[in-house]
Amino acid sequence: MDWKQQLMSYSPYNEQEAADQRVILTCLNTFEDVLTRNNAIAHITCSGFVVNKGRSKALMVHHNIYHSWSWTGGHADGETDFLAVALREVEEETGVKGIPVTTDIFSLDVLTVVGHVKNGEFITPHLHLNVAYLIEADEKQALYIAEAENSDVAWIPIDQLNDYSNEEHMKPIYNKMVEKMTAAVR
Repeated sequence: MDWKQQLMSYSPYNEQEAADQRVILTCLNTFEDVLTRNNAIAHITCSGFVVNKGRSKALMVHHNIYHSWSWTGGHADGETDFLAVALREVEEETGVKGIPVTTDIFSLDVLTVVGHVKNGEFITPHLHLNVAYLIEADEKQALYIAEAENSDVAWIPIDQLNDYSNEEHMKPIYNKMVEKMTAAVR
């Protein structure tokens, strides 16, 4: 199934995902290029919600731009295998090799990005059309900090994610991920 079909056939978990899926599909039909940052309005990003085998901790990075603990992720940059992008970002940002719990998309989210300076250049506010995957990793693996992007990496207890995140708009997304993961295990 090609990447557009994956996004179209995704079954939203809740009202937020249904609304975000509509926005993502509208962007696909409106803009020529959502796969690269050449589209300064909205582009595809891929994230990994990385959990330990016991599902009691999530692997998070302390992001230099957002000054907050967050999941791993990055821009698709033209790549259409979104799971491969998410897995690559996990390894690049943490040093950890993750295994997808499923190859299916786990979450669709439209994330707002405030204007910021990156590498000396102002990046205008825009949208990340985010495709996320549930990834499992062994918490005994050595952690690596990608200092260009992050200042720390840690396994954080699932029930404390809201205490670590300074991004109020991300807390409902992390809560949703935990809820979905917990429901899937039952």
